[in-house]
Amino acid sequence: MTERTVYVVDDDEAVRDSLGMLFRAAGLRAETFASAQAFMQRGSWERPGCLVLDIRMPGQSGTALHEELLGRGLRIPVVFITGHGDIRMAVAAMKKGAYDFVEKPFDDHQLLGQVMSALQGDAGERPVAAPEDALARLSEREREVLDRVLEGKSSRQVAEELFISVKTVEFHRARIMGKLGVRSVAQLFRVCLAR
Repeated sequence: MTERTVYVVDDDEAVRDSLGMLFRAAGLRAETFASAQAFMQRGSWERPGCLVLDIRMPGQSGTALHEELLGRGLRIPVVFITGHGDIRMAVAAMKKGAYDFVEKPFDDHQLLGQVMSALQGDAGERPVAAPEDALARLSEREREVLDRVLEGKSSRQVAEELFISVKTVEFHRARIMGKLGVRSVAQLFRVCLAR
């Protein structure tokens, strides 16, 4: 079996080093790159793998690199690393086929789990959609909250738009996740965007 590789592209040297060590400690091959350009200059992606990609980088952004890979017909699962303000970009990237995204600061074990899951699936495989009956069990207010969350809006923005408290938005998000059988916001996006 061909060895699988995790490609880490992040302009922050400390992040690259720590992620490289994390993946190697888990028994995976890891290659790190300081920029999208450095990754593209590598030139060969014959080994199956997963791309862990920072959304915001100087020069070519992570989302632009993802689009370039898609344009060249290169299908590799992409797990985006994103800051709070980048959620809308992460959602847009997932609509274009990214595998998942992890918000900063992230938990190493959570990221490792998502990468392992991406490595086990085919690069072009889409997540399973939420069953229609699960979506039908959402209340009207939960649907309103869900629609805004899927637009990449923060709990505060959702609260302002719906004239409810942030705590109430968080309560609805927890109920939505319970009804859809997901444990993280990233899983919620994956399930709902596959519809």
